[in-house]
Formats: sequence, structure tokens, C-alpha cells
Amino acid sequence: MAIKALSWMVRSFEPPVYCYHEIVHNKLVVNRFIDKGVIFVDDIAEVPEGKPIMLSAHGSAPEVVEAARARGSYVVDAVCPLVTKVHHEVKVRAKKGYRIIYIGHQGHEEAVGTMAVAPDSISRVESVAEVAALPEFDQPTALLAQTTLSHRDWSTVAEAAQERFPDLWQPGRSDLCFATTNRQSALMAIAEQCETMIVIGSSNSSNTTALAKLASEAGCRNVYRVNGPEELPEGLTGTVGVTAGASAPEDVVQGVLSFLNPVQGVEEVQITDEDEYFPPPRNLRELLNAIDTVATFGFGGSVPNRLDLQDRKIDASDVLLLL
Repeated sequence: MAIKALSWMVRSFEPPVYCYHEIVHNKLVVNRFIDKGVIFVDDIAEVPEGKPIMLSAHGSAPEVVEAARARGSYVVDAVCPLVTKVHHEVKVRAKKGYRIIYIGHQGHEEAVGTMAVAPDSISRVESVAEVAALPEFDQPTALLAQTTLSHRDWSTVAEAAQERFPDLWQPGRSDLCFATTNRQSALMAIAEQCETMIVIGSSNSSNTTALAKLASEAGCRNVYRVNGPEELPEGLTGTVGVTAGASAPEDVVQGVLSFLNPVQGVEEVQITDEDEYFPPPRNLRELLNAIDTVATFGFGGSVPNRLDLQDRKIDASDVLLLL
């Protein structure tokens, strides 16, 4: 959703379009947008007043959202709805007087944005030792998590927190991203067959590094985390597994398979169907519909009969290639 949203921003506005933080943690995706005139910033103050701004998929602190709206001519918040769910849970629990124990990586954009929702009510941990070091709390406790964590890493820390705080509140539905956990489950389904595992994605992607760590723990002798086929070693032998982080473009995955050119072909292992759909942010949908209406009318078409935006049927990788 975020990749498609920024692609449509690029096509709707004169460059440059500004984006607060990397739209997703994928080096190749970010570089493609830079080539199209997107400027990525780490401070809203770096954006000239009156320029269009997009906020990244990882979620932004409330004060960042307010600053963007005060500065930008048009602002689209491309936060992942799963992150929005966690932000909402933080806000609700904090208002109810809970101390929130948040499992997340130090300095990760998602963790920074989430903790900023209720900074005085939240304690971040990412290890069993950090759970043990927490003080005793007078108020009730709640457990929330960064969405892109490895399920294995999350469960170890969550169990320690539950043991330390027996009345710990947890959400009825896991905070972990389905795209992350599905990939981890698929990796485990093939790991025992593979001498080598290739993980496609960037080093600053939490879910990509979790895949690489999981492959090593599953016993794969060689694990390569690569941005693309140009980083692969020559002469790989035996059975090679290939997986990818959630934001890796499909054309890069296919490029890796073409580079490997396996003599006995490629077996595709599927453990589930992902049919979840997140529509573009409402104000961006309204902008695109307005542009489409004007364009249809301008070319003599019938506005009531114009084609709707077929967002659900368009893959993010295809939108990137169309740029």
C-alpha cells in the first residue's frame, strides 16, 4: 500500500515529493523513488513549506504528523494499518492507567513512532534480560510489540514478561504482521531441505534480518542476505532456498532466480494465501479520483462511466516498474 501510494504521489505532483523516513526498508525501492525525484528526510523541518509530504509505512510520532500537516501543501500518511492498530492500543491502555511493556528494536522507526504515542507510559524491551531489569510497577501492565519482529524472538520475551507480570494484559489478536509471520513459516517449511538460504531484502529491514537469523537457527549452513542478484556469490551448489522480506519487489526475486538458473528447476512452496488488502489513504483516493474525473472529462469521456481506480488488482511491484 505504501509503495503504491508514494508512486501515485510521484505521478500526481511536480517533483520533488518529500517523504519522512524511508517509505519502506528496502534499498532498491528507495533508490527507485530517489531516481524519480523523491527526497527522503529524517526531519520535517527539512521540507520546504508548501511541498507535498508522505509519511512512511512504519508510523510517525503524533508531533511529526502535526508538523507535516502544518508545513506541507498535501500530506499523505502511509502508515501500515497494523502499526495504526498498535498505536491505538497504546493510546487506549495508557488512558486506562496501564504501564505498557513494548517489545521493539532500539531506534527502529516503528518503535520510535509507537513509543511517542504515550512516552510516559511505555517501557521498551527486546530481551529477557531487559524484562528482568524492569522495575516493579504500581499500575496494571500491558504487552504490545513492534509488528515486524520474528515470532520466535517475540515469544521468548513475551513469555518472560508474562512470568514477571502474571496479570499482564495482551491484545486478543497478535501485533505481529501477517506478512512477516507467513514468510517465517514458509522459510521453516523448506529450511531442512536447503544447504543454502538466500534472503532478499535490506539490512535495515527488521523482518528481513529476522528471516536471515531464522534460517541460520534452522541449520542452513550458508545464509546470504542480499539486496539483489548482483550481490550473490558464484558457484552455489546443492539445494538453495530463496525467500524475501515483505517489501522486496517481485522483479528482484525473479532476478535472483534467473541468476541462480538451477539445473533442476524451481519448486515453489506455498503455505497460505494472502488475500488481505489495505486501500490507499482516504485523502489520496479522493485526489486520484478527482484527477481521473478531470482527465476523463478533458478527453471527452463520460465521467459517470469512467473506470474506477483498480488498486486492489495492481501489484506494488508492477506500479514501481510503471514509474
